Amino acid sequence: MTNNNQKLELTWVGKDNPEYDISNIEPRILEEDQKLSNCKNDPNTENMIIHGDNLLALKALLPEYEGKVKCIYIDPPYNTGNAFEHYDDSVEHSTWLSLMKPRLELLKLLLSSDGIIFVQIDDIEQAYLKILMDEVFGRNNFVSMLVIESGEVFGTKAAHLDKTFVKVKDYVLAYFRDNSKRGKFKTLYTKTSEVFDTHYGVYLSDNLEKSSLIDFLGNINWVKKLFDKYGYRMSLSNVTKVMELEEEFRSFINLKISKNIFQDQPFSRNLDEETLKQFESKKIININGDYLFKTSSGSIRYYQSFFEAIHETSDYNSEVCRSTARGDLWKNYHIDMRNVDGEGGVKFKSSKKPERLIKDILNVYTNTSDLVLDSFLGSGTTAAVAHKMQRKYIGIEMGDHAYTHCKVRLDNVINGIDQTGISKAVDWKGGGAYKFYELAPSFITKDEFGNPVIDGFYNDAKLIKAMCKLMNFTYQPSLTEYWKHGLGQGKNYLYVTTQLLTVGMIQQIVAHLGSGESLIICPKKYEPGAEKVDNRVTIKKIPQSVLKACHFGKKEYLLPIKENSMEEIEVEEDNE
Repeated sequence: MTNNNQKLELTWVGKDNPEYDISNIEPRILEEDQKLSNCKNDPNTENMIIHGDNLLALKALLPEYEGKVKCIYIDPPYNTGNAFEHYDDSVEHSTWLSLMKPRLELLKLLLSSDGIIFVQIDDIEQAYLKILMDEVFGRNNFVSMLVIESGEVFGTKAAHLDKTFVKVKDYVLAYFRDNSKRGKFKTLYTKTSEVFDTHYGVYLSDNLEKSSLIDFLGNINWVKKLFDKYGYRMSLSNVTKVMELEEEFRSFINLKISKNIFQDQPFSRNLDEETLKQFESKKIININGDYLFKTSSGSIRYYQSFFEAIHETSDYNSEVCRSTARGDLWKNYHIDMRNVDGEGGVKFKSSKKPERLIKDILNVYTNTSDLVLDSFLGSGTTAAVAHKMQRKYIGIEMGDHAYTHCKVRLDNVINGIDQTGISKAVDWKGGGAYKFYELAPSFITKDEFGNPVIDGFYNDAKLIKAMCKLMNFTYQPSLTEYWKHGLGQGKNYLYVTTQLLTVGMIQQIVAHLGSGESLIICPKKYEPGAEKVDNRVTIKKIPQSVLKACHFGKKEYLLPIKENSMEEIEVEEDNE
């Protein structure tokens, strides 16, 4: 008998470990470190840098940011077997997958309904990651797998040619949150390498069948006259090459004559007999909007409207020029993965991604003020690019380089010192702001007798914020009702108090409950009978009310640094 409930999924040792169940992960509060924030230009900035384990930090962002992030880019450790300076990149496959799954699940919750996520990876885990993301995001929400040329075969790489195919590529997997609500992509254009090496032509009449083709290169004087006809004066006196007409082209394409400019390209289609017969009687024919021209030598050429082929490129220095649309293969000349060491003024050996890569990714699907998130911030590239592109951003970094790299880099961006990366392309002059946050400690700790108690870090204000997180309420204190600390579904409210909750206090609150309103009260202790005053009021004592909500006291969910996979497993078990 066939089990119809079975589904295609990737399984591994430890997949169902409750420690990595996102419902069991403690939702910490985020505390701004005002000494590290840079808010002089904008005290109300929404940009955030968070220092701490990204699994805890992602959970801390719920529920305030659930469904609000337009674009996520992450560059997680590749699990290559090499221990990097700032990350352990040597984790056994099952452990790597167990660490990635809950992070992807939380990232999905943070994405807006029309949001998109990009995850960069290499060959080692790409296939496993694809299946895992199919499971988390849904196979129908898969967008594409970009292939990023990451280098060339020379130097030390060439020494391995006798052993393998040398790695010169990375992958970027892209998924929508909900394919049915997807927005439109903006096409990336790249200047063609032959832009000034091909011939351009002009038809002398709008009636193509009765016009003749004039070659720019052979008729420079005629081109000058054409410009004059439309009131455009050329500044160059001895123009002999199309390259020298570049500046003229930029203005010329806006003239109505531009619709008659065509580029000469070899025609590669196989023509049928009927089409060939048409060539016998006509020099120029229109096939599905493409114009074919038979030259005097008998060869067939293909002409596409020059105006339609002119775009602002997404290259390093954007310019209006002859260009082609980019597909899912991003070459080195698009983004240049090699020369990024100096970007941002911080060193991040073997891990830094070029600003141009992030710029192109953000250009595809985001607009000014959209929210971007990177939970493996590294040296701060995504935040720096988002900042320069006027996007809002949240960056999460676990190591000390949140201070030594991310903060330093963003401070340089804000004061305008950083003129590397995409700065010239976007004409960056400085400005903007960000707030720096730390993860608060675990809400519950144990006293000297082993009993669970609230950590002394939490004063009344922090206690309220923490309880809102733990009870899945939005921290939203009322300006008029002291007992409304958090807002839940509908008209459900949360009240947190460290006082003894008496029957009289509840009766006073109930008198002010509005139509359809309900209330959860979380006190440290309460008077007998208080829980029976009104069925619209529920009492959940702290800390007992939250002890079963999640795991407390776990400081981090980091990738362990070990010599090999066997030791990783053994040491993890010892630490449990």
